[in-house]
Amino acid sequence: MIYKTLSYQKIYVLGAGAVGCYFGGMLARAQHDVTFIARPERAQALNTSGLEMDCKAFHETIQVKASSDLSTLKDADLVLLSVKSLDTARTLAEVKSNLPSKAVILSLQNGVANVEITSKIIANPIYAAVVYVAAGMIGQSTMKHHGRGELLVGNISTPSPTDDDNLQEICKLFEGADVPCAIASKIKRDMWLKFLVNCSFNAISGIGQISYGEMVKSPGIVKLIEEITKEFLAIAALEDVNISMSEALAVNDSIATTMVTQVSSTAQDLAKGNMTEIDFLNGYIVELGKRYGVPTPYNQSVFALVKMMESKIK
Repeated sequence: MIYKTLSYQKIYVLGAGAVGCYFGGMLARAQHDVTFIARPERAQALNTSGLEMDCKAFHETIQVKASSDLSTLKDADLVLLSVKSLDTARTLAEVKSNLPSKAVILSLQNGVANVEITSKIIANPIYAAVVYVAAGMIGQSTMKHHGRGELLVGNISTPSPTDDDNLQEICKLFEGADVPCAIASKIKRDMWLKFLVNCSFNAISGIGQISYGEMVKSPGIVKLIEEITKEFLAIAALEDVNISMSEALAVNDSIATTMVTQVSSTAQDLAKGNMTEIDFLNGYIVELGKRYGVPTPYNQSVFALVKMMESKIK
């Protein structure tokens, strides 16, 4: 089913990595007007070859528009913000002068700090999305889908009268493109549940260059995930996010069983010789631990190991 929304006629994907290409690709496949903002080599590949979507339910090449010119954002109605967390502040500063005030921003990023970072730079409506999708890029124009692909959206900023309408329009847009999407009444808690998964799996997958399914076959790694989780929950509680240990373990278990063949974005970055988002994942838990005077040795250990691996990147 294709749903044509009047509010979001011009859609831009700012950051054409695996997540941006999956959700932007699903919208483009449903005949929406989507433009991918990417580095020149990826933009050229997408324009020339199209976006190959190797998904669980289908395998198609979608003809898409792509550009590396930030001025194209001047007619944006909706921007899917999917750059790496470490690039958020720089990217928003670069696009600020090109964004129309009407443009709605939806953050599809890892971590829990990006909406706050973005709201300090631009005045546009900004909403958070909790993303559960296992995907990776192969070359410049192929998106390989390993599982899931749903969104929870919500507002964590000061409420405005237009929030409900904006969020309902976003959900209709994605639902019409075969992407399950729901409005979360407690989006901060949902963000922290996803953040838990990132902290539990990303660094270990990156250090070992190993899939989630393979990780949990090792009793020692299962124990490490549990200890990382205990520290995480202690910090979450201090951030007014209360998650029980049983709930946390269930969320971790679900990732290992629904994304068996996925390797983390941290693993993908390290394999390509790119810097990771670790400062915004386990590194953020370590930072908050220092702020609250709470030891986080397990998070500190995996954080330090990924930082060591990053130090080899030239």
